[in-house]
Amino acid sequence: MLRWNSPPVLKFVEVPNLTHASQDLDDIKVSEVPQPQAKNGEVNVQIVAAGVNFVDLLYAQGKHQNNRSFVRPPFILGLEFAGIVIAAPSSSQYLPGDRVFGSGLGSYAEQIAVKESSLHHMPKNWDFRDAAGLAATAPVSYGALITRGRLQRGETVLIHASAGGLGSMAVQISKAVGARVIATAGSQAKLDIAKSYGADECVNYSNNPDWWKEVLGFTNGVGVDVVYDPVGLVDKSLKCVKQKGRIIVVGFAGTEGNIERIATNRVLLRQAQIIGYRFGMSDRIDPGETAANWGGLKVMWETGLLRPTVFDCNYRGLESVTTAMKDLQARKIWGKAVVLLESERSRL
Repeated sequence: MLRWNSPPVLKFVEVPNLTHASQDLDDIKVSEVPQPQAKNGEVNVQIVAAGVNFVDLLYAQGKHQNNRSFVRPPFILGLEFAGIVIAAPSSSQYLPGDRVFGSGLGSYAEQIAVKESSLHHMPKNWDFRDAAGLAATAPVSYGALITRGRLQRGETVLIHASAGGLGSMAVQISKAVGARVIATAGSQAKLDIAKSYGADECVNYSNNPDWWKEVLGFTNGVGVDVVYDPVGLVDKSLKCVKQKGRIIVVGFAGTEGNIERIATNRVLLRQAQIIGYRFGMSDRIDPGETAANWGGLKVMWETGLLRPTVFDCNYRGLESVTTAMKDLQARKIWGKAVVLLESERSRL
């Protein structure tokens, strides 16, 4: 095992073991833990930056389905990171000092030990903040749109929450394959963000229950080929997807726990395909598919078709994780909120 010297005690953000079912974000706290010990070929990484995700809110509040199985309090919060390898097996492709990004529960911490397959070398010319938002957004959007949704050049795709972490990646990936993008968001400022990442047309669905009519207008009444939905808008999307169109469900960020129910006769009338894409499960049952998705993404960022989507706010130190999560909950954030850790190596 190759390693750098590391401090014996490290800071992390903990979701405590409380008695009430739904926890408040103020319940999470910064604690200390002994340095993680890598096992079974794991790689130790000094975390420099960590991405903030909607799923973190669900985990912290005890509302995620995994809270009933393997993610039970107390646990370390956070799902994605970028940092520097500090210890790796001698057989690993990673060496101490390598700049990497990756995914793993427990990324709101100064260090993490993860399996090698969860890591990737950072794209050239990207810094730690840029790369910290890749692992939980880019493969989801690529897998949903390209692998499951079979999005093709010349097709039209409707991307909901287009300025969010998932949505801003989805816009870029769609444009990279030559699709036309109709983007939705809840404010003009967020639609401007979607435009900056390549959206062709934009629809503001805030206080506009008939937003789907605007989508139909952009398609001369025909409807879109593909819908990308991380929000929970399948019902109205069925009004503006074309015959035999595809609706890809990747999350329910806009439902606030009240998952929508769909009249299946409307699916029949549209001859629509409703496709669920769950990246974590897909990765567990078919790691080869995940590797292929990352291969496609690498081509995109190496050719300049995929660029960082970091929200311009100075979240610094693990103590700021709660602030960033509250801002995400309040819909103040576009792209990816990223927390930069206070560390000597964060200046590397």
